[in-house]
Amino acid sequence: MKIIDGKAVSQSVKERVRDEIAEKNLKIGLAVIIVGNNQASRVYVNNKKKACEFCGISSYEYALPEETTEEQLLEIVESCNNDSRINGILVQLPLPSQINEKTVIEHIDSNKDVDAFHAVNVGKIMIGEYSFLPCTPAGIMELIHSTGTDVSGKECVVIGRSNIVGKPMGMLLLHENGTVTICHSRTKNLTEVCRRADILVAAVGKAGFVTADMVKDGAIVIDVGMNRNAEGKLCGDVDFDNVAPKCSYITPVPGGVGPMTIAMLMENTLRAKKLQTL
Repeated sequence: MKIIDGKAVSQSVKERVRDEIAEKNLKIGLAVIIVGNNQASRVYVNNKKKACEFCGISSYEYALPEETTEEQLLEIVESCNNDSRINGILVQLPLPSQINEKTVIEHIDSNKDVDAFHAVNVGKIMIGEYSFLPCTPAGIMELIHSTGTDVSGKECVVIGRSNIVGKPMGMLLLHENGTVTICHSRTKNLTEVCRRADILVAAVGKAGFVTADMVKDGAIVIDVGMNRNAEGKLCGDVDFDNVAPKCSYITPVPGGVGPMTIAMLMENTLRAKKLQTL
């Protein structure tokens, strides 16, 4: 069993982005809009700022109070759409209840949508002609590639069908000729389905959900979960201690998928710049 080091893989992605920006002397800007004072969101935003600094990307932060109206937020999005210094726009989710997330995402210029949540970008992922990939699934593909594994012909099982991870993850594995099953709360015989997987991606949001009897010997297991267990310790969706001995490769939590999300955001921001200057 080998642990996939997300910190090391993410560092190599950020270095690749940094070197290209420096070599081509590019001026790139990323706008990050955060509404309210959700602590987890604040941590993410700070980590994104650090990554921007490392890569040589200018970071523009818009920190808005909890009571911000949808109209006020849309005005800021619109000004970022029209600002040539800004190549990528990211609205940190979740948003307060008075704001409709879908309306806000659809308002972002699809060429600046570095999260790849806009319907145009989601549609492009479906047909395989994408400009941007959602950061977490793209990061997971990098982790799988870092093991030297060829996805083609492999049985791939994704647990979870969210628009942010589960669905696009299935599409990316499919684009690389994996045979993909997407499981969810209504899936029958979940254990048997998971046991077929050569590559198992757990994105269900329940601590320790994937147990050793669900994993076949030699599988690659990617744990997307970020949960707290009964002792308040950060843990994933996989029962790591019992599952790890069965795997050929497994990602830890923390230090697996998490760092990749921000690294791929940097790559998407660079890609946005290239798209806009073609």
